Amino acid sequence: MSGQQTEKASARILIVDDHPVVRQGLKMALGQAGFFVCGEAEGMADAMSILESAKPDLILADLDLEGASGIDLIKAVKEAHPDLPVLILSMHDEDAYAERALRAGARGYLMKHSPPERLAEGVRQALAGEIILSESMKRKILLGLAGRREPAAATAIDKLTDRELEVFRLLGEGMTTRRIAERLSISVKTVEAHIAHLKSKLGAESGRELQHRAYSWSSGGKPAAGPAD
Repeated sequence: MSGQQTEKASARILIVDDHPVVRQGLKMALGQAGFFVCGEAEGMADAMSILESAKPDLILADLDLEGASGIDLIKAVKEAHPDLPVLILSMHDEDAYAERALRAGARGYLMKHSPPERLAEGVRQALAGEIILSESMKRKILLGLAGRREPAAATAIDKLTDRELEVFRLLGEGMTTRRIAERLSISVKTVEAHIAHLKSKLGAESGRELQHRAYSWSSGGKPAAGPAD
């Protein structure tokens, strides 16, 4: 067995995703690439409870989890195990989430429509200490660091907190205030406070208008928001 094969076979991966079918598919793809899936979890609480026993070399996680977001998971893992890499694999637009994931401590961000070979390559690169992003996302972040971010990239969405963005996304998926509270394990009053902040930041005059903008954004459109300033 070559040195590369030995390295891949020794890498232990913990999958965190709330869809059993997705976890099964990822387990198969990672296994075929030579990795060992040492555990599976539906959400942050499950993942943190098995972290010590699973002893992963890397966590592969979705952003959309029951009871907490993937951003919450990244922060919790970084606090408990600062050197443990977390690689996000998500269906959500990297323009809105990749930079947030990196700020929280993630090693990188891949889209779920990526081919299996890209997933395997991303895991290997993350284990080697590299940052995993698409070329367009790298350009956006570098322009931001240089103070030359393209105007189209600087939207009011960038001004939302991580929690506000989660509430906005779930509104776009048609969830009620109570369901959002249950999904994020927060109170209804807290959700209502986030909605009030969202209306102010995005210039929406009513809850109906905010929900319409959230639906448009989550469907791939633009959130017709006010200026980012």
